[in-house]
Amino acid sequence: MEQRYETFTLLIAKINRSIRRIKTDEMMRFSLKGPHVSCLHYLSLDGPMTAAELCERCEEDKAAVSRSLEYLRANGYIAADGAAGRYKCRLSLTERGTAVCAAMGASIERILDAASAGLDEDSRRAMYHALDVISANLEQIAQQKQPGADKLPAKQKTGEEETK
Repeated sequence: MEQRYETFTLLIAKINRSIRRIKTDEMMRFSLKGPHVSCLHYLSLDGPMTAAELCERCEEDKAAVSRSLEYLRANGYIAADGAAGRYKCRLSLTERGTAVCAAMGASIERILDAASAGLDEDSRRAMYHALDVISANLEQIAQQKQPGADKLPAKQKTGEEETK
């Protein structure tokens, strides 16, 4: 059991660290940072959306997405329709954003191919299915509110204490 826990948590942590490092290295070519990738990627994939929709799609907190969007707007990668308030306006890619997304897409494809080298299509499908199930299970566990789960169990009385 201990080995299984260590293997699972260490592998997930190593994968996460590697992804962050790769995003950072790849985005330096475009004068962007890793967190900008998700915003640009989902705007490219799904088309115009609001900041709130983008937060949900990226599964990032509002503050991180807000900082990314501010940078992307200020540097000409995205534009807002301006018809609604700051968080309700629809955001879309500019020509510059579209060009960067095309180059990013090529990088992402190259990295995904390299990362899954040695896996056939059935193994890859099984891996993604297993990760999806694990993710859903962990999310469900994390959302459960267990009363008193944050408290240490009370000391059990020994036979001697009860007789005193």
